[in-house]
Amino acid sequence: MPTEETVASTETTNPATSPEATGTATHVGDNHLVTPAPDASNAQPLPDDIDYDAADFAAALETFDREQAEDKAAASAAMEEDKVVTGTVVKITDKYVVVDIGLKSEGLIPKEQVLDHTGEPKLAVGDAVEVVVEREETEGGYLVSYEKAQRHRLWDQLEKASADKTPVTGTVLSRVKGGLTVDIGVKAFLPGSQVEIRPVRNLDTYLGQQLDVRVIKLNKKRGNVVISRKEILEEEQNSRKDVTLQTLEEGAVLTGVVKNLTDYGAFVDLGGLDGLLHITDMSWGRLTHPRDLVQVGDEIQVKVLKFDKDKHRVSLGFKQLTPDPWLDAIERYPITAQVKGRVLSVTDYGAFVELEQGIEGLVHVSEMTWSKRMKHPSKMVKPGDEVDTIILHVNPNDRRISLGMKQLQDNPWEQLENKYPIGATVEGRVRNLTDFGAFIEIEDGIDGLVHVSNLSWTKRIKHPSEVLKKGEKVKAVVLGVEPENRRLSLGVKQLEPDVWDTFFAQHRVGEVVKGKVLRTAQFGAFVEIAEGVEGLCHISEAVDQTGKQAALEVGSEHEFKIVKMSPEEKKVGLSLRGVGEEASREEVENYKTPSSSQSNSSSSSNSSSSTTLGDLLNWKRSERE
Repeated sequence: MPTEETVASTETTNPATSPEATGTATHVGDNHLVTPAPDASNAQPLPDDIDYDAADFAAALETFDREQAEDKAAASAAMEEDKVVTGTVVKITDKYVVVDIGLKSEGLIPKEQVLDHTGEPKLAVGDAVEVVVEREETEGGYLVSYEKAQRHRLWDQLEKASADKTPVTGTVLSRVKGGLTVDIGVKAFLPGSQVEIRPVRNLDTYLGQQLDVRVIKLNKKRGNVVISRKEILEEEQNSRKDVTLQTLEEGAVLTGVVKNLTDYGAFVDLGGLDGLLHITDMSWGRLTHPRDLVQVGDEIQVKVLKFDKDKHRVSLGFKQLTPDPWLDAIERYPITAQVKGRVLSVTDYGAFVELEQGIEGLVHVSEMTWSKRMKHPSKMVKPGDEVDTIILHVNPNDRRISLGMKQLQDNPWEQLENKYPIGATVEGRVRNLTDFGAFIEIEDGIDGLVHVSNLSWTKRIKHPSEVLKKGEKVKAVVLGVEPENRRLSLGVKQLEPDVWDTFFAQHRVGEVVKGKVLRTAQFGAFVEIAEGVEGLCHISEAVDQTGKQAALEVGSEHEFKIVKMSPEEKKVGLSLRGVGEEASREEVENYKTPSSSQSNSSSSSNSSSSTTLGDLLNWKRSERE
């Protein structure tokens, strides 16, 4: 009702500018009607014939307040009863869809309630829409719910569908924790465990899809709906399974769809019943993984190998639909025959080559090239390559075929004896050093071995690295060729004359030579008697003229008598004692044959006398004194 102040103010108002006359009355707050103040500068004198009645304005104000109260009452009743009302979309903002619901103020639908799976509103301006009034907003307007209205309309249908187990169709809107949100008229929750019969790892693939589902739980008070797709799929599977079981028997050939792949095989849907196609029954050849033959979704024919009726387990075979190609492999792949194949896989020890479906052979790494430089088969071939090979061996029982590739190339070892005869000088690069020698590559694929004993005539070499370096170019002499064993023996020291041969040619046993002590041992001393030639003076031979043990120090030089020579063993025996004995004999001879002057003066007196051992000893004693 209008207040006394409001009525009083209206008594002085020009009827021509009253709200009824101008239509410029505005709403402020909830239900207060405010009339704009007249502009004094533009005021016009009122006609004398206009009789303004304040009672008319009071009646209009009373009517307005009554209408406002009726709107409030209608809105309150709708809110209490969750009554569904129909409105028209008049505007769409960032937050709301504004709807004319027949009240003085518009209804506001939160925008997220009407978004589809792409995030766009499902409503447009002018669309009729059913909503439920929830509450009046302080800023003006009524908050209304599109979801509640949908639930009210669909609730009876959902209850009936749940009771009758009737499928309903919905669209997947989004992924939420534990499952999916599906629009079936209202937002329903589809648990992840109820999407498929088997667990699903990636639920995102279902976004935007239409699914047939079943209502398994609903709470009208809370507005919650839980649905399942798994129940429908299981029922369909069971119905197909019953049909399949009627015709399923061992030996039957059926058509199925590859449902899942594992490392050990593939599961094939035969029609409501899954059978296992083991990897060993997929191909007569070798498979590294089932995906090499089939993919998920492929429709294939399979043969029932075994069927357990009690446990409903089915073993399937794919290769059994074709004859075993290994039965006549020997006839079809004779030894030395040239065949073409496709490389299936490459390993550290060779490459597997498919000759036909189910038949594959191994090209061992040693049969790929004559060269020894290849480090890995992948340097020669890669999966998918078409290669020409030679049949080396066929074993049908073990289902193995040995293949060769190098046999199609010229064998460099076959002409090696003619190309590099024994005694020929060759040049190559040091490719590798080992404890026992050095490998020298004289041409591509041909390596020769220089044994450590053939590096020097004179030096005692413990490791080839003492005289050779990897990558160094060196010359060598061919010592031996074994083409069948792919061996080539080389020598470096043979480039120079053998100092031992020279020594043995120039010296004889009994000669006295001068030597330098190089090293000593408990059994004697090693003496260098020529460059690169060593002799051994045994401890029993290392005595002086008096019979005492001589001290042979390293670096000292002495005269030695050669007492033994062995050209085969390259050994020379020396003696220090022998040099003393040789000197004594010479002195005796000199004593027995005096000089000419002495001989002439005493020839007459001594001509008939003879020298005795006592005379010789006395002579030696006097010589020392």
